[in-house]
Amino acid sequence: MDHSRHTPLAASEMTEAVLRDCPVYDREDNRIGTIGHLHQGAASTKVVIDVGGFLGIGTKPVAVGLDQLDLMRDENGKVHGVSNWTKDELRDLPEHKD
Repeated sequence: MDHSRHTPLAASEMTEAVLRDCPVYDREDNRIGTIGHLHQGAASTKVVIDVGGFLGIGTKPVAVGLDQLDLMRDENGKVHGVSNWTKDELRDLPEHKD
């Protein structure tokens, strides 16, 4: 997938309603997870990515900073994220507990 043609999301679009269930890819275009939800704090927003599993079963939620994802829309308007993290690196992060 050529992300260079995709439109970055505006800050006003970075809401849970827009981002929930969006796929996240690594720089090699491997799907590494799905955005589960957001945690907005005083200093920063965290994105909880569900990693691994199948159809939501056996996934591990991990939190990363919103600034660690490139969030964009493809040519069809579908939102997705691109990360420098690999699936293995995300799996190695501590599990996020609500």
